[in-house]
Amino acid sequence: MNAFETGLVVGKFSPLHLGHELLIRRAMADCAEVIVISYALPDLPGCEPWKREQWLRARFPQARVLVLDAARHALPHNDADALVHREFVGQLCQDVLETTVDAVFTSEEYGDGFAAELARYFTRSTGKHTEVRHVSVDQARKAVPVSGTLVRSDPHAHRALLSPEVYASFVQTVCFLGGESSGKTTMAETMAARLETAWAAEYGRELWVEQGGGLAYRDMVRIAEVQHRREDRQRQLARRYLFCDTSALTTLFYSHAMFGRAEPALERLAERQYNHLFLCAPDFEFVQDGTRREPAFRQRQHSWYLAELARRSIPYVLLEGPLARRIATVLRALK
Repeated sequence: MNAFETGLVVGKFSPLHLGHELLIRRAMADCAEVIVISYALPDLPGCEPWKREQWLRARFPQARVLVLDAARHALPHNDADALVHREFVGQLCQDVLETTVDAVFTSEEYGDGFAAELARYFTRSTGKHTEVRHVSVDQARKAVPVSGTLVRSDPHAHRALLSPEVYASFVQTVCFLGGESSGKTTMAETMAARLETAWAAEYGRELWVEQGGGLAYRDMVRIAEVQHRREDRQRQLARRYLFCDTSALTTLFYSHAMFGRAEPALERLAERQYNHLFLCAPDFEFVQDGTRREPAFRQRQHSWYLAELARRSIPYVLLEGPLARRIATVLRALK
């Protein structure tokens, strides 16, 4: 039997670190229902509301999560008086979530005062005596020695204090595009080894080989979806950068080139953005490995990428010359 009916955890969660997770897990162990509220004004770097909501829902799908965005809600400033924040949270519970709570979980000294003010707010607004108990969790930071300021100073150095789902948000994605035999795979694999991180291999090529050298129209969306899932999975394993061998934009090209059309779902998948994009020039001898078309097709692909990236206003860096020169170009761009 749970000690409390409804527990409350409030924070910026900027970012959501393992200390926060310890706090929320304690609340979930003690309560029949847990409400997690997050807001910040201003937002802290790299911790936008949509990211915080994504983190909380991924890590705590059973919790009732409310993340507020200053673009759509009037929020108290981070430096506002404590009473302003406490009354704001009470109002959220009653007016937005239409509930009260009987426990507040914090790791802070202000926890007792927060609980007492919520109890006064609920009693005053409902006309019924309400008690809210404060449950202090690891206030001394002995179980998880962490602070949001520390993690924000360098998420990569302190990734051990973040769950993989949260750390992935701080990993920059680097995509290599280009025609057949233009060096995309070599670049992705080489850069990953050079910077000791992960890379996402091209799924479309694997499926083509698996199916004996043939792809159907119905495969196009599947290829893009699997490629995205592969990138998302590898991003959790990466270190600072994830190198991607092609993107759904390539699948979009093949769909039009092979079938003269593309599903709306594929068009949407091809809109995924990357932190860095490199286009590999077809400026070395074409290598036929048995899976590729003729050299003229490679040039056709390159011309399409040039036009499509310009049409979409997507910035990119052109990689030319031998491998060593291309590696140096990428390293300069990443720095």
